[in-house]
Amino acid sequence: MPEKILVADDERHIAEGLQMLLADEGYEVDTATEGNTAWKLVQANAYGVVLADLRMPQVDGLELFSRMRKAGIASEMIIITGEGSVESAKEAMREGAYDYLEKPLKIDRLRELIPKALEKFQVKQANKQLEERLANLTRFVDMIGQSDEMRAIYSTIEAAAPTSASILIVGESGTGKELVARAIHEKSNRAKGPFVAINCAAFPREILENELFGHEKGAFTGAINEKQGCFELADGGTLFLDEVAEMEPDIQVKFLRALEQRSFRRLGGKKEISVDIRVVSATNKQINKAIEDGKLREDLYHRLAVIPLTLPPLRERRGDVRLLAESFLRRFAEENSKKTLKSFAPETLEFINAYRWPGNVRELKNAVERAAIFARGEQVTLGDLRAHELISSEDREVRVPVGTSLQQAERTLVLKTFSFTEGDHTKTATLLGIDEDELRNRLNQAVAAEAVPA
Repeated sequence: MPEKILVADDERHIAEGLQMLLADEGYEVDTATEGNTAWKLVQANAYGVVLADLRMPQVDGLELFSRMRKAGIASEMIIITGEGSVESAKEAMREGAYDYLEKPLKIDRLRELIPKALEKFQVKQANKQLEERLANLTRFVDMIGQSDEMRAIYSTIEAAAPTSASILIVGESGTGKELVARAIHEKSNRAKGPFVAINCAAFPREILENELFGHEKGAFTGAINEKQGCFELADGGTLFLDEVAEMEPDIQVKFLRALEQRSFRRLGGKKEISVDIRVVSATNKQINKAIEDGKLREDLYHRLAVIPLTLPPLRERRGDVRLLAESFLRRFAEENSKKTLKSFAPETLEFINAYRWPGNVRELKNAVERAAIFARGEQVTLGDLRAHELISSEDREVRVPVGTSLQQAERTLVLKTFSFTEGDHTKTATLLGIDEDELRNRLNQAVAAEAVPA
């Protein structure tokens, strides 16, 4: 379907002439010869571009543009102006209009502007649709979350997945880096190809090289058959390298060459084997420190991190904690044939929201799975969750960075104390020097500020 264009000019011959010209170019064009008609048309139709004369009866081009923006109408505006009104047209551009055309109109410039303005409109519409879709998501491929932090991750994946660029995912252990890598693969044009994952920290140097590149028969003692490595196995798909900063420096050199050349030799081999792969890697290390310490070659980093993606820890996406916990509970209740197990007890949910989860999503998942196994009733209790086993010595301290607001510092203290007492309202209130009713009010305020109800 062709993009629709509106031409609004009080000189009928100009409006009709532009309509004929643009129709010949394949566009669907409406016309208006005064401002009120133009305003009614832009409210009733989805125009990609509006060409509006600066001087029109009733509603001029600038007023029309102002009304469109206030109404959230995203059409790109091109102002048509006479010689004495160029400065006003430039002011409209500063306010967001796409461009302007001076009378007498130059047809070649018009033909150049229209497709560019339409392309900008289409990009904005696509981004708006993506934002609206992501805003309503609680699940993206196999990831769960609806916080702003996770929607930003989803948006990055949507943008990066269709490309061939290498992506480096940085995040603490347990944040779900492999889930992100799998989502990138599933959203790419390689989705029908293999997804091959390897943890670089799980193998000694000699074995890791063999796992990556494979070997020829007779390459070493015990090599009685040839073996394909991950590079070959991932041909046509995605190779995911977890904990890439744990790779020994000499293997990093070989890996960098293979990555740049998209070819390699098996151990003991002489033939170059070409592959078509997309590399996604991950690390829980601080990148700058890993490079400074010689753990990660800087040239390899730049090759791996064409698109860097930072995955936030669970404590920075509090709005997703309850959503994740309840999703895990449904899953593990079903897997363990606990048909009557439906929810968390209120005090258990308060603890789950308050606890910092230093092991991130993995720790929360494991805790809920364990609780589902131990639970005997319809609700998971604090005892089922083994809350006392989750508390570490680190949770006995409250650290508040300089610059934290008093309100946020108080919220942190309340939640941390409640976490430390394993959800005991009486102990928490005593430690904080307040009564239990006041504690419950503050807990409700804290949870409302940091957690989005499922």
